Amino acid sequence: MRFVIQRVDEASVSVEEKVVGRIGKGFLILVGVSETDTEEIADKMLKKALNLRIFDDEEGKTNLSLGQVDGELLIISQFTLYANCRKGNRPSFTEAGGAEQAETLYEYILAHAKEYAEKVEAGIFGAHMQVSLTNHGPFTIVLDSEQLFG
Repeated sequence: MRFVIQRVDEASVSVEEKVVGRIGKGFLILVGVSETDTEEIADKMLKKALNLRIFDDEEGKTNLSLGQVDGELLIISQFTLYANCRKGNRPSFTEAGGAEQAETLYEYILAHAKEYAEKVEAGIFGAHMQVSLTNHGPFTIVLDSEQLFG
């Protein structure tokens, strides 16, 4: 599983020119699911991501977690995080999980993210989406379950 986490001042996602999710200060998380991912991996990834201390404290040091700043979440499924670009110029997505498995884990992540943040917004699985954000920093972190948990 891969998460791309962006610390944002605001973010939104639209489908067919209609906003389906919008947050203020918090995290925009792009989620990629592989064929070997499980609910256990999703739990570990959420815990790691949402406890990251990457918000500024009163001294300007990145020392506070999402919960400590009452941050909000916008979580969007993005299978292209598993693009394989080793051969040629056209990415292969064979390492991404199948649609049914990916959607099940995405919905699981959304449900459990509510344990960490009061406001959790989402994109629409499988839809063509437009994502807008104001990245604060900029501050972007990539988490890969294979690197974190072996």
